[in-house]
Amino acid sequence: MRVAVIQQANTADLEANQHKSEQLVRDAVRQGAELVLLQELHRGLYFCQTEDTHVFDQAETIPGPSTDRFGKLAKELGIVLITSLFEKRAAGLYHNTSVVLEKDGSIAGQYRKMHIPDDPGFYEKFYFTPGDAERVDGESGFTPIDTSVGRLGVLVCWDQWYPEAARLMALAGADMLLYPTAIGWDPADDEDEKQRQLNAWQTIQRAHAVANGLPVLVANRTGFESSPTGDSGIQFWGNSFVAGPQGEVLGQTDVNDDEILVVDIDTARTESVRRIWPYLRDRRIDGYADLTKRYRR
Repeated sequence: MRVAVIQQANTADLEANQHKSEQLVRDAVRQGAELVLLQELHRGLYFCQTEDTHVFDQAETIPGPSTDRFGKLAKELGIVLITSLFEKRAAGLYHNTSVVLEKDGSIAGQYRKMHIPDDPGFYEKFYFTPGDAERVDGESGFTPIDTSVGRLGVLVCWDQWYPEAARLMALAGADMLLYPTAIGWDPADDEDEKQRQLNAWQTIQRAHAVANGLPVLVANRTGFESSPTGDSGIQFWGNSFVAGPQGEVLGQTDVNDDEILVVDIDTARTESVRRIWPYLRDRRIDGYADLTKRYRR
């Protein structure tokens, strides 16, 4: 299957950002993509550098303007499209949500980010409530979304550091893992520290591919976004990539440019890889109860 991940730099102009996303998606489809992944919060700037109640005005419902707009695009192009938005679920209740749009433009499903960071420059806990561990339909929050191109294990950014999230998606039958992302450097960090962070980010996600025998698609944003408070801001590091089920990198973007990464993935390789590396067979589920504890001591 031919897939694409979209990497772009954003500005404060919401309409311009969305138009750019649309054009990049169209370019990906012209290259044969039938599944396209957009980056985290692709509608605007990464507003979590500060805590500002006025930003809640940017949140939208599902269905709503973004799902309508990109649903029409998915239908026109006949693709499965993974989008990301700032969701208003109710007054005072907001999520960082990915929405999967089917080829007919309908909403195939949504995933609300489960792990919410609160670090300097990434004050997401001020804005986002974690997704529900158990959904209204009785399914786990870590449940893949069924589409015409397979079962998509959609996770979001900070989720990508947690092997538990990837494993639960795999155990629920995901055919691939997809990570819309917004991650970058503090420009004050030295080059060695920047490289260590980037290497760790790539390594952990490639490890999810290996441990679960699944392809992994990662769409990160790029460009520098200054902080409204005058602090150093964030240089988003791009490097969007696609890995195969043994962690092999099938394609990767650059750091600084708007890019479309189009890659062919062999959807039959998971079966082959899991036959030689049967991690799911050999799991000691009788010994893992302590994983549900915060800490053992």
